[in-house]
Amino acid sequence: MDADLDTMSHNELITEAKRLRDAIRKHRDATGHDLCWHHPQLWEMLPEKLNPDIAVPPWPKFLRGCVRYRESLDRQKPDAPVLDEEFET
Repeated sequence: MDADLDTMSHNELITEAKRLRDAIRKHRDATGHDLCWHHPQLWEMLPEKLNPDIAVPPWPKFLRGCVRYRESLDRQKPDAPVLDEEFET
């Protein structure tokens, strides 16, 4: 699956590592409503190009998952500032 790495030069590997680190940092640094989004741009950084076959839970279960995620943020990062903004498209 990662055979492309075997053919890269040292400089190409460094460039690839920096590109992937940049993408991970952008994902890590997401805040506010951006924490809740599907991130296909991160998956597109992989060499294999495919459309992931995702499945979504029904609304009540999905919303319970959102609440649990938010509760986990309260436990893991209780000192995080609160961004009191409505989501707008």
